[in-house]
Amino acid sequence: MSDYSSQQKNNLDFFGVSGETGSFINCSGSLKRPSNFKTCPMDYKALKELVRQGEGKRVEFKLKSNHPEKIVREVVAFANTDGGRLLIGIGDDRTIKGLKYVDEDEYLLTRAIEKYCSPGIEYSIDRIPVGEERDVLVFTVYPSKGRPHYVLQEAEHPRVNTTFVRKKYVPPKTSNQVRKAYVRVADKSIQASWEMREILRRKSDDRNVQFRYGEKERKLMQHLDQHQSVTVDVFATIANIPRNLASKTLVLLVLANVLEVHPDEMVDRFTVAGF
Repeated sequence: MSDYSSQQKNNLDFFGVSGETGSFINCSGSLKRPSNFKTCPMDYKALKELVRQGEGKRVEFKLKSNHPEKIVREVVAFANTDGGRLLIGIGDDRTIKGLKYVDEDEYLLTRAIEKYCSPGIEYSIDRIPVGEERDVLVFTVYPSKGRPHYVLQEAEHPRVNTTFVRKKYVPPKTSNQVRKAYVRVADKSIQASWEMREILRRKSDDRNVQFRYGEKERKLMQHLDQHQSVTVDVFATIANIPRNLASKTLVLLVLANVLEVHPDEMVDRFTVAGF
């Protein structure tokens, strides 16, 4: 699905708590809501309009709260990108079904966010009555300044760290969790690459980014003059440099606003900024 039209963007510029039906939640206790968010009441009419527009970069539908440990991926992706709304009780076909046991669903999801999201994410919750004893849950997730956020997941094969101190054996420590970051691309939440995570982490730093324009940068820009985009592997090949150096160089150029990154499920692509 393509990104939002200007009308849809305007309709989505309403992040905030909706008065009586909204409950504000801050899991970490250290995050502050960005001051530039507008407030707007979320009622059944606004819900219908949001559902009519369909899923997109800032909207995700879930019919039920089954597998809350997977649903939190959407929450993390919103926080790592531009914020968004997660609607529970809406079908993929845009039918407004609602939840019969909304208290239970809300409890399961808020517990999952607290358990599986790191660091804590700022969000608010609205309940929208849609029928007799049925409600839709609306989680409004704010874009975070503490990015990247991660989903803590159980490792399929726990990592074992074995160490020796002065030739003395230390019992191994087993890590049963892995951290995965997600970002929002169109109407999907995809796993963030190392480059994307590093860009998210360093974007909050207000310091000016400087870089030296050398031979590898010259070859990169020469390639981009002839091609629309470049990947880390392609850059490493054409510049004849190690992959990790190519990766760090592309990250630096994104932070310097020379390049833009376009995350993808398969491989991230980098283009000249503004094109």
